[in-house]
Amino acid sequence: MKAIKNTTANYALRLPRSLKAEVERLAAQDGISVNQFITTAVAEKIAAMKTSDFFLERQKKADFTVFHQVLNRSGGEAPQPGDEYHPES
Repeated sequence: MKAIKNTTANYALRLPRSLKAEVERLAAQDGISVNQFITTAVAEKIAAMKTSDFFLERQKKADFTVFHQVLNRSGGEAPQPGDEYHPES
C-alpha cells in the first residue's frame, strides 16, 4: 500500500480588515493560530457541503411509494407520548 504524503500548500488570502480582526480575536480566544482557525473553518464548510450532497443523493434513491406504505400499514403502534416533533429543540 502506498503511503499518503501529508503536504501543505500556501494560499494568499485577502480578507476585509474587520473580518480579519474577528478571526484573530476568535482564534486567540480559542488559543489557536489564525492559520489553524481558517483551516478548521474551511474543513467544516467542506464537510457540511459533502454532507448535504450525501443526503441529496440518498433522497434521489428514495422510494416514496414504499415509504408511505410503511407509514400507513395496519397493525403498528400508535404514537406514544414523547414521540412529538419539536423543531425548536
